[in-house]
Amino acid sequence: MEKGLVSVDRWAEGSQVYFLTHLHSDHTQGLSSTWSHGPLYCSPLTAKLLPFKFPDFNLSLLRILHVHTTSIITLPSTTILVTALDACHCPGSLMLLFRGDFGPVLYTGDFRWEPNCHKATLARNVLCHALHDIDGVDVVYLDNTYSNPIYDFPPRHAATQQIIDIIASHPDHDVIISFNNLGKEDLLVEISRVLKIKIWVWPERLRTMHLLGFRDIFTKDTLLTRVRAVPQYSFSIETLEALNRIKCPTIGIMPSGLPWMKKSLRKSEAKVDNQVGCIGSPEKIHQYIYTVPYSDHSNFEEMEDFIKLVQPNRLEGIVSSSSCYIEPMYYFGRLCRGNPPMRQLHNRLKRKESGTRVEAVSGKASFGGVNYESDRGKGKTSRRKFFGVRVSRFGLSRKKHRGARIQGFAKRKPTIQVRPSLDASSLTVGGEEDDARGVGSGSDLFSLAVGE
Repeated sequence: MEKGLVSVDRWAEGSQVYFLTHLHSDHTQGLSSTWSHGPLYCSPLTAKLLPFKFPDFNLSLLRILHVHTTSIITLPSTTILVTALDACHCPGSLMLLFRGDFGPVLYTGDFRWEPNCHKATLARNVLCHALHDIDGVDVVYLDNTYSNPIYDFPPRHAATQQIIDIIASHPDHDVIISFNNLGKEDLLVEISRVLKIKIWVWPERLRTMHLLGFRDIFTKDTLLTRVRAVPQYSFSIETLEALNRIKCPTIGIMPSGLPWMKKSLRKSEAKVDNQVGCIGSPEKIHQYIYTVPYSDHSNFEEMEDFIKLVQPNRLEGIVSSSSCYIEPMYYFGRLCRGNPPMRQLHNRLKRKESGTRVEAVSGKASFGGVNYESDRGKGKTSRRKFFGVRVSRFGLSRKKHRGARIQGFAKRKPTIQVRPSLDASSLTVGGEEDDARGVGSGSDLFSLAVGE
């Protein structure tokens, strides 16, 4: 068995080739200016931005993957085919379909394929064409950030319109909006287009916007605009209170999918009209702060549609921990091929659901050759106990991410881990920054672990 073949968003030494899905910090932990473990494949945009994130990086290591094309990569021990798809998450983000001696493997990276998004529709069609040439996908490594039905937020265009409406309804206010260093560019561009204003961004963000080709609508002169995009670390209740006290009336907007749940489970929340893409009134979490359900990650229904399309043999989540984490096989295992025990377990547990909490299995649950016992009545919390999650609305430590390595060719029966309930109770104002990583678990083809 080989020590390592392919690593995706994982930067430890030992693989023959490496792939970077996008430049958010949780996917680059362990990558540095001095990294030199092997050839690194990424999209053209990622290759363009990477030297600014990692100065002095050895650019001769970079190899380009163009979206919606299939590349043949010859390694010392084998040849693999890689189809790159637009993940529609942030500029340059990729979804990767691998084919080789290890069988077909699909790594989504972070992605959002909305039903009415033209780019997503094109990527979906390319994936369908590629799937016709293979006999099913062995495993999908899934962006399971919101793999729980309590998360139901609208398409990005609807959330964008709500943000524009908030700004327009406060003509005498300055507005600050929380952003990462990369992502949600379409939101800023649309705000500028509709309201016919420039938008202030901080210097690092301005450089990124220029590299992406946006030069006329962004400024670093605060006198030219009342709308400012600010980094997440500077967006806080204290900042808003200080601005209103010593400067001028100011509101803040936090675009994030994290605080939003289905109305059926949370009576006070806005419900999405899937037919017209409309949402209810904006949520005001503070005198000066609005939250709007704008997310660059797929919601539960979009993930469900994606898995129905691919019908893999099994799923592995690329998010190992978050305030909204749930094992993806719990809700989606019934959609996988050849997994009747998971379907039976899912149907039985669905009948036990009440409110936002899914109760533990009574007694023993057996599936996939592994037994799990509940600890009901034993006065302790076990990692095997709860299938659901409790979610604090504003505990925004979004996730711990794990990369993937194709380890070898030995097949073995997969194990399924049921994660415990997680409860984040702190009031933290932020967004969906992908900036933490956690320990993953092994599998038959991919070894999931902390980037090193």
